[in-house]
Amino acid sequence: MLRIGTRGSALARWQAEHVRSRLGALGHEAEIVAITTTGDQLLNQRLESVGGKGAFLKEIEEALLACEVDLAVHSLKDVPTMLPRGLALCALLERADPRDALLSASGQPLSGLAAGARVGTSSLRRRVQIQALRPDLTLVDLRGNVDTRIRKLREGECEAIVLAMAGLIRLGRDAEATEALDPAVLLPAPGQGVIALECRADDAQVWACVVPLHDIASSRAATAERAFLSALGGGCNLPLGAFAEAQYQDLWLRGFVADPGGARIVRGEASGSDPHLVGGRLAGELLSKGARALLT
Repeated sequence: MLRIGTRGSALARWQAEHVRSRLGALGHEAEIVAITTTGDQLLNQRLESVGGKGAFLKEIEEALLACEVDLAVHSLKDVPTMLPRGLALCALLERADPRDALLSASGQPLSGLAAGARVGTSSLRRRVQIQALRPDLTLVDLRGNVDTRIRKLREGECEAIVLAMAGLIRLGRDAEATEALDPAVLLPAPGQGVIALECRADDAQVWACVVPLHDIASSRAATAERAFLSALGGGCNLPLGAFAEAQYQDLWLRGFVADPGGARIVRGEASGSDPHLVGGRLAGELLSKGARALLT
């Protein structure tokens, strides 16, 4: 019996159940073990102050290393490029819709929101891009799971919120999105829309079980995006985004990095057939354009 470790939110449990179901179809029995993470506990603090997105993984990875669970299910966008010693990503599932989605109380798209409208998001990446597009809007910090954020929107704490489209689809709430934001408008986080599986690096039995779940196209795109992230420091809390798309046999990767206040945004793109080289090439371009000063 495989033990699958996951956060306890509705979206996290959906993802874990999806993996459990797919493993079951392959003849592997599994049970789900819900684990409360630091990121789930400290909802009244900014994410950057509690360890960034890695705060959603720490306790699950500790359970893996302690052999309390055998497999962890994560949203790849929450996974740092450097993993704890002894752990590895063993499969990346096919990518769901990678775009961000705007939900507005008025039904207006981003371009139609009234000046001064409050837009809720906890993501620095989303904040700086929205500020660049609509400096007349008011960005407010909004933590919590999908249900909590939508409830706060309905209760009037803000006029609009921005969430990942993939999460809305998985929870059956995509019809509530006012608009899906094209990556040309709002670049996603590296790995957004991809479910990642993590296990102990030496656990050959688990590796063998999950190999059929690994999606090559998803992996190529995510590898380029994460190579870009890694070359810029991997775990930095600066706002950045990256999105890779297949172009015939090549990948086309767009990315940006900004200072936390959004005063300086450095953008670029790169293409090629090797995901690692494409990601590194784009990072090098942005560093030469001034991103190095932002990182230091």
